[in-house]
Amino acid sequence: MSASLIAPVLKAELSALYRAGDRHYHGITHIEALLSLLDEYHSAFSDPAAVEAAIWFHDAIYDSRAKDNETRSADLAREKLAGSVSNERLDRIARMIEATATHTIPDIKPAAARRDAALLLDMDLSILGTAPETFDAYEAAVRREYAWVEQPLWIAGRGAVLKTFLEREHIFHTDIFRDRFEKQARENLRRSIDTLRAS
Repeated sequence: MSASLIAPVLKAELSALYRAGDRHYHGITHIEALLSLLDEYHSAFSDPAAVEAAIWFHDAIYDSRAKDNETRSADLAREKLAGSVSNERLDRIARMIEATATHTIPDIKPAAARRDAALLLDMDLSILGTAPETFDAYEAAVRREYAWVEQPLWIAGRGAVLKTFLEREHIFHTDIFRDRFEKQARENLRRSIDTLRAS
């Protein structure tokens, strides 16, 4: 595996953020799951070390009441990796992090970097295509992160988010993850939307 851009001290610092008590889904287990997928599909990436860095930083700042978590997480990556990563590579890392806000592939070059970003976004959404019980646990964990939202607003807001993914031509950008997760993701999303409507 290529050399990590995340030094042990920085990894410990980021791990502490992900272990905060209010991280019911967007915590260290989520990061470990993405790192495991990165390892599994390592050969598909052109710059796996940059993707690893993006994984570590993409939810470093997480406040369920805020709208700028991804931007602030990207800024943190720029700050912490400045001087140890080339400006061009650091910009790619930051752009990948920012893209997790909309799960739209960023307009970065070269084409291999765009594919890395697409794979990262697919890994981040892979939870949608897991077994029903795993998906349901994810939904429950996200609800706990938004415990401050009253139930009627949660039903409307969460339903809209899930519907947005379901209405895409493809939930996943790459064939690798589409083949593995797309069918189950659509089943999970439909079931979750139906559950919200019935509650």
